Amino acid sequence: MALSLDFMVGLVSFLLTLLVFSYLIGDNPLFRIAIYIFTGVSAGYIAAVAWWQVLLPQLVIPLITVPMQEKLFLLVPMLGAVLILMKLSPRLAGLARPVIAYLVGVGAAVTIAGALSGTLIPQVMGAVNTFDMNAALARNVGFLGVMVNGGVVLAGTVFTLIYFHFGARPRPDGSMHRLGVIEFLAWFGRIFIGITLGVVFAGVYAAALTALIERISSLMDFIGKLM
Repeated sequence: MALSLDFMVGLVSFLLTLLVFSYLIGDNPLFRIAIYIFTGVSAGYIAAVAWWQVLLPQLVIPLITVPMQEKLFLLVPMLGAVLILMKLSPRLAGLARPVIAYLVGVGAAVTIAGALSGTLIPQVMGAVNTFDMNAALARNVGFLGVMVNGGVVLAGTVFTLIYFHFGARPRPDGSMHRLGVIEFLAWFGRIFIGITLGVVFAGVYAAALTALIERISSLMDFIGKLM
């Protein structure tokens, strides 16, 4: 049974890999079948996670187990869920707008807070900490190395932030332009952004190449077992 199950799993993996690789000859029905399967499985997995980790423990079980007074607190999320389901009907879709607006507002607030606490503030602190001589001495880095490393990090942070400065003044022809100093400094910001995107692309390419090698190795192993 174990051998048969392993064979079936390997066969399905083999066929799906070939379906995905068929995209090398262009978009075709075989590739679309693989994409539809992936989309369906992903949607089913997300639905299962939402049911078992959110709806069931946070809504269904409390409705059965908690006292009547505490059940009143569940009316708000239940009402929101019902209103969101109104999106299924074009005539009743407007009832879901307050709930959608609330979710978008909360999501935007969480995103902004996460960007500040997880990206902007750590970046600022990282730029400041590069000038920490005590930490540099612990790594056997001299004063010149600290100044060079800290200067590059600080310049990259400042120039990149200046690049995203969108304050502009209108021209007589109606177009908008930034101050010359801002445009000059933003040009250096583009250099740092280009370097960052290049590094990110290299990392993505390396990960994709690793996945490709793993898939080819899996195909060769499966073919070898059949021989």
